[in-house]
Amino acid sequence: MTLALPQDVQGEPYDYPAEFLEKRVHHVERRPPTKGQIERAVALVKSRSRPLVICGGGVRYSEAGRELSDFCAAFGVPMGETQAGKGVISWEEPFNLGGMGVTGGLAANRIAHEADLVIAVGTRLGDFTTGSRNLFKNPNAVILTINVSSFDAAKMNATPIVADARESLKALTEALRSAGWKAGWKGEVEKIRAEWRKEEDRLYSEEDPAGLSQVRLLGELNEKLLPRDAIVVGASGSLPGDLQRVWRSREPDSYHMEYGFSCMGYEIAAAVGARMAAPHREVFALVGDGSYVMLHSELLTAIQEGIKIHVVVFDNAGYQCIDNLQTSQGVVKFGNDLRRRDPKTGRLTGSLMPLDFAKNGESYGARGYSPKSLAEFRDAVKSAMEGSVSTVIDVKVTQKSMTHDYESWWRVGTAQVSENPKVVEAAKKIGREVESARKF
Repeated sequence: MTLALPQDVQGEPYDYPAEFLEKRVHHVERRPPTKGQIERAVALVKSRSRPLVICGGGVRYSEAGRELSDFCAAFGVPMGETQAGKGVISWEEPFNLGGMGVTGGLAANRIAHEADLVIAVGTRLGDFTTGSRNLFKNPNAVILTINVSSFDAAKMNATPIVADARESLKALTEALRSAGWKAGWKGEVEKIRAEWRKEEDRLYSEEDPAGLSQVRLLGELNEKLLPRDAIVVGASGSLPGDLQRVWRSREPDSYHMEYGFSCMGYEIAAAVGARMAAPHREVFALVGDGSYVMLHSELLTAIQEGIKIHVVVFDNAGYQCIDNLQTSQGVVKFGNDLRRRDPKTGRLTGSLMPLDFAKNGESYGARGYSPKSLAEFRDAVKSAMEGSVSTVIDVKVTQKSMTHDYESWWRVGTAQVSENPKVVEAAKKIGREVESARKF
């Protein structure tokens, strides 16, 4: 029997009117806050003395960084950052406590526990930012939101300002100045910020006797090797958590994390886009070995188009972020190390796979580096930036050398019925945390 194979389908012509192709300008409208919204917000703020601002991605989209900075500085209000909001305001500002929530640091999370007012600007108040609604422990804490989305503005029984962040902050600042209001933290913010900076310094300089530490290498990049305006890109695994906690963003638009859906493989493609948007800035994609194998093929695009990026692969021999979640819930360690299958047992308990990501990069035309020591890592980064082509820096880091929780909690799905006593205990612990979380 002879099969008739389908032929190529020819494109169908269509005569579009010339007007269809004419240039069209789309204007971004700034929705102003209403008089009533500002009056209600001012009354709420004046009734509180220990406020905390959350800087969300909406601050970036609204171009409201200067207005938020002025607000915090004028009234002595500390600020915590979401992943999307991090880097809008410099780490060097004295009111900036850094990342907050599940992947946040000690300073912002500790102040969040004590705050009696949370001013959430341009954030969806998701479970990572709010610690699954368990971060704001003060029973008298109330929420004030500024958001263009009425859905997000109404979360957690908030008093909402459904309006543009920049215009709302201007109006709120003016009204509170007239009212003579000031926050009343009385040195607590400065004290916890100094304590957290000391912890960051420790993490950035800590020696790992087992090998190279992931957090130590981030410290080398952040404090010693990269230009102030270098752009770092990340998306999934333990690296975005480390970066939100301890990365010190000093210049605008230098921090780009896709952590809404933790999209493994996003990093290299995003780095290409970042370099296209900022061709005169160094761009570093910081990826784990698990993310790298998901979508390293966009290196081909970078080489083909002559778009220079740097990919630093933090190879900890597996999916260690997932392993942390797995074992923390009492589950037996399974399938997250990149090991060979043991022919004797039939299980994935054999030797670790010796992967060479530098050679993989070289196969695309990138320049590959395989540093084995801190000195070699420093030399590799410097050489990479001096060159003219994209690079892959393959560095083997020790497992579990990422940062860990700082007074936060995340509601992880855990089996409620199990014959494993560790899983049963993990489920009970989650139940206790759920009871103490805000209900709405």
